Amino acid sequence: MNIIIDFDSTFIQVEALDELAKLTLANKSNGAELLTQINNITHQAMNGELSISSSLRKRLALLSATQDDLHMLIESLKSRVTQSFNNNQQFLRDYSAQIYIVSNGFAEIILPIVTSYGIKPEHVFANRFIFDAEQKIIGIDESNPLAQELGKVLCVKQLGLSGEVCVIGDGYTDYEIKQHGAATKFYAFTENVTRSKVVALADYVIPNLDEFLYINKLPMAVSYPKHRIKILLLENVHEVAVNLLRAQGYSVESISGALNEQELCSKIKGVSVLGIRSKTQVTAKVLEHADKLMAIGAFCIGTNQIDLAASSKKGVCVFNAPYSNTRSVVELAIGEMIMLLRKAVTKNNKLHAGVWDKSADNCFEVRGKKLGIIGYGNIGSQLSVLAENLGMQVYYYDVAEKLALGNAKKCTTLDELLTIADIITI
Repeated sequence: MNIIIDFDSTFIQVEALDELAKLTLANKSNGAELLTQINNITHQAMNGELSISSSLRKRLALLSATQDDLHMLIESLKSRVTQSFNNNQQFLRDYSAQIYIVSNGFAEIILPIVTSYGIKPEHVFANRFIFDAEQKIIGIDESNPLAQELGKVLCVKQLGLSGEVCVIGDGYTDYEIKQHGAATKFYAFTENVTRSKVVALADYVIPNLDEFLYINKLPMAVSYPKHRIKILLLENVHEVAVNLLRAQGYSVESISGALNEQELCSKIKGVSVLGIRSKTQVTAKVLEHADKLMAIGAFCIGTNQIDLAASSKKGVCVFNAPYSNTRSVVELAIGEMIMLLRKAVTKNNKLHAGVWDKSADNCFEVRGKKLGIIGYGNIGSQLSVLAENLGMQVYYYDVAEKLALGNAKKCTTLDELLTIADIITI
């Protein structure tokens, strides 16, 4: 198998000429306007609405760049290599004899980047800049086939590759290689950008290089492409979690509310990881319909909404977040104690009724009060520490043996705790 790979928006995450424009136009008064024009020209060319040769000339005419600008650009682009290519450097090195970079971009930019990934310099085909005596870019080498229409097609045909030839790219010119018989398959690459017109023409749509390697049974950095792992998140799991999972390459579907048993039975098919909160009930029936489920994450403290016995029998891991809102609960509990002891709610209601009650009768500080904590788990123990810092005397009772924190004292029975405490928290 021979593999033809595009450079801009495929091997790297961006269009190199557009990035060069950002560098050179940043300090110009009309820089933003020129940059918009360049981006539009790029978009038209990638969708096949404008010829590549015309696109190159129009963009170069709008920006003013030098050899020094190219050095800066290259350093910037080294950190913009597409993640899946970065992850699969070993494959690129091991299969370098079969990999070719064919681009309408420029060799001066491409070579320093791809060769550091093991790509052979003689396997890189791209345009060349023309510089004047002051090293300013004044044009492109018109004799290069890649500066002309169907340049990629001609370039690949001239290589005379035998056997299967696969093209990986994000633009219309990549599809043209297959369209004109120079390649056997075209893979629309969508990790960085998705062009609907190009996707519609593809033999395969691949969200990353891992998928290409997986389809073709080639060695890859991961055992299974992450995007094939579907994660279903219910009950408005925070967008930070959603974004983190998507950034890792997983396919994530997020639903704001809970699903009933019947809805979840239907939705669970094909799901590898289920994320829920407290309202969703994961019953034995739901688990029977789960054909790929590996794990259930409860984005809350408890797991009583999940049939743990059925999960264990099916080999599904269940985990929760016992510390997720511990501090929030503790702060609310302390706040409620203070509000009740100071009768703040009663006095607030009177004030809204037009009565100004300044009396401090039967109002107390929490300092010096005896707090009885029933249940010395994650929340109870943290409440113990904060309450003691407020000057409270802390007592606790738990059915399990728990180590006292600070100066908290353990009560051997619940009755003992109730007899001592001024305030009870459960």
